[in-house]
Amino acid sequence: MKNLNAKFVLKVAGTLTAIALVVAALLGVVNQITYQRIDELTLAATREALAAVTPEGSDYEPLELADAVVAAAKEQGGKLTEMYAVSAGGYACKVEASGSQGTIVMIVGVDDAGAITGISIVENAETAGIGSKVMTNLPNDAGVPVLDQFIGLSGAGSLAVKKNVTPITGATVSTKGVTAGANAALAAVAALG
Repeated sequence: MKNLNAKFVLKVAGTLTAIALVVAALLGVVNQITYQRIDELTLAATREALAAVTPEGSDYEPLELADAVVAAAKEQGGKLTEMYAVSAGGYACKVEASGSQGTIVMIVGVDDAGAITGISIVENAETAGIGSKVMTNLPNDAGVPVLDQFIGLSGAGSLAVKKNVTPITGATVSTKGVTAGANAALAAVAALG
């Protein structure tokens, strides 16, 4: 009886291992096919977002992310992943912050005076019909498009929901995520000196 059970267990384990190897190989093939297209779509979304937060016709020079600049963004609750000098003046920061359903990736434009010129969402997983209202810039509870209310605001760490940022009812966490990203971008630009 013991040998029969051992053989059975080995057979099941071998079958499961073979299935796992086949599935892993298939996932690897699918990744090889799709990763390039995903990268292209992300790059296109980033370019579109850059254009939305900077003056028309601007060019963008990627900047090397110094440790102090990355740390300044992190202190404000965001992760700085890319930063650009804008030919028309100012900077554009690609920042990640936590939303209600995952990471919100956004581009935040900041002018030479340290004020936000715009926020554009690159990628998010916010709840459809709730957090997505913030991501698509629908009017907040004061009737102002939620992302547009950031334009002209400055002072890293000074932006706060229900203080100087009005949320959309039911999407406060999403609004807080965008606010953290805005504060992170302002801090990163300020850390440039």
